[in-house]
Formats: sequence, structure tokens, C-alpha cells
Amino acid sequence: MEVRTRAPGKIILSGEHAVVHGSTAVAGSIDLYTNVSLRISNSSAPSFSSESIKLFATLVEQQNIPEAKIGLAAGISAFLWLYTSIQGFKPATAVVTSDLPLGSGLGSSAAFCVSISAALLASSGALSSVSSHDGWLTLGESELELVNRWAFEGEKIIHGKPSGIDNTVSTFGNMIMFRSGKLTRIKPSMPLRMLVTNTKVGRNTKALVAGVSERACRHPEAMTAVFTAVDSISKELAAIIQSPASDMLAITEKEDKLEELMEMNQGLLQCMGVSHSSIETVLRTTLKYKLASKLTGAGGGGCVLTLLPALLSKTIVDKVIAELESCGFQCLVAAIGGKGIEIGFCGYS
Repeated sequence: MEVRTRAPGKIILSGEHAVVHGSTAVAGSIDLYTNVSLRISNSSAPSFSSESIKLFATLVEQQNIPEAKIGLAAGISAFLWLYTSIQGFKPATAVVTSDLPLGSGLGSSAAFCVSISAALLASSGALSSVSSHDGWLTLGESELELVNRWAFEGEKIIHGKPSGIDNTVSTFGNMIMFRSGKLTRIKPSMPLRMLVTNTKVGRNTKALVAGVSERACRHPEAMTAVFTAVDSISKELAAIIQSPASDMLAITEKEDKLEELMEMNQGLLQCMGVSHSSIETVLRTTLKYKLASKLTGAGGGGCVLTLLPALLSKTIVDKVIAELESCGFQCLVAAIGGKGIEIGFCGYS
């Protein structure tokens, strides 16, 4: 039996950086996925000792993966640990593909850990589905919690001290509001579609976070006001997303408010010093088409979100994408707040 899984990436809609200083942030899943296909063999395999994790590290080191691809080495280590912890040492074939660009703040590592964990747990018989659609099965609450716990352990191997936000969004889907370590899952009542522009500019997240903290130390009163404003924006954004929308007029009114909040949040992120010339180029380009944008994640490069209103014509979207891609950026259109991890089974001869 072959097990297939897919887990979505994530974006931060509001509150990045400020969340480190006690503000509320909002994150949501995107319909860009990491897919896993797993076939477990029934053949016997040698047993390994409790020193396995050291053997894995040695095995990965022997591959001489360059420093520039250190994330790849960490991902391999996480896969090997998850595999042997859940399945033991049975031979298997695993194929991983992804829509998500690596290292761009879209939760690629979390989607990897979630999809791998779900595939391994499903193949071991630990998961049962509760509903199906389009050939995919969704899981019950307790099964999702199990997948999320395993995925979080994989994230620890890759990142050291992850927040748990990325894997939670990838597992459960929809959106979450989080503050001071407390996660609250929320469900949008309106369709949300974003243009995600990957500037392809790498950034040092730790350095950017440290830079905001240093600025807060130099200007405590001003930065406290900035963080308080971000907190208010996140709370209002979450309330708007969840409030009922009876018709297209109501949706349009909500979109107008969301655009204003995104622009305000971006202005505050600039106050924190985490923008970048590539981000500013995206902002100027989308503003020409009267579209609102903001950076998502750490900033200093990475990705930018642009809200695509429900009534926006495809012609305009295509023009915006063409102009951004002419700058060397990568553009992805994504629906926000959809399903989390899904699984599928198929037999083979």
C-alpha cells in the first residue's frame, strides 16, 4: 500500500516581530503543499541500537552537503529520526515534492515534517480518517494532535527552538491567532486570496529579530507604542476575517478594511527596521495597481503578501505578476485559510 500525504505552507498575516514582544499575531495556511509518497516494504531489516541518532548524523555528514544547503542536511536528519521512531527500520521508498520555496518564510520545513509524520503514522495504522473530498481524507482531532506532536519534534531537529506555530498551522489548516505562547484556532468566514511574491533575497532571521530588540532598547517608549499598535491590528484583522459576510458588498467592505490594516502593519514593520529594498520594490509595483501589500515573516527579503480582492480581474493579476517577475521575483497565487494535512491511500502490484 502506498500512502500519500500533503501538508500546506503558511503565511503570517500580521504581527511578525511584534509577537516576540508580547503582541498578537495571525497566521494562516496556504494552498501550496509539500507532498509525500511513502511505500513501506514488508522485508525484514537489521535492528539498530539506541545510538541511531548519532549514526544518522554521521551518515548525513558523510554526504558532504555544502554549508549553503545546511537546511537540507537538517531535513534529512529529521526525516531519518521520524522514520525510525515511528516505523523502525523497515525498508521503504519515500518521494517528497513541494510547491513551497525553501527558506522564504512560507513554512516549508514544517510542511515537510507534518507530511512525513502523517505518512509514517498512517502507514503504521495509527491514523483514521473522518471525511473525504477529491480523493483526500481528513483526520479527526486526536489524530491531528498526534501528527502535530511528531511534526514538532521534527521541527526541533531542524530549527532547535521552533515556536510550534508553523507546524500547527500546517497540521490543522485554517488560521490561528497567537500571543505569548497561547494559540487560538480561528476559521475565516470569507474567501481570502493572496499574491505571494518571493523576492529570492535570503535573510538572517536571528539577526533581524535581534535588530528589533536592540531598537526597542534604544527607543523603549516609541517601540512599545509600535508593538501595541500591531497588537490592535492583529486583533481587528482576526475579527474581520471571522465576522459574517452575507453578500459580495459585505466581502468588499471587509477587504477594504483588511487592505488598510495590511498597509498599517507594513508601515509599523518599517518602523521596526525589517524592510528591504526588494520588499519596497514589490510595494511600489503593487501600489501602482492600487493593491495593498506587506512583508510576511522575518523581512529583510523573503516574501511579500498582496491581497487580491474577490472582484479583481485576472487581467490585472497577470499584469502585476508579469511586472514583478520582470524584476526577477517569483510569484505564487494562494488561497488562505484552507485545509491542513490530508492523506490518501492507493494499492500497487
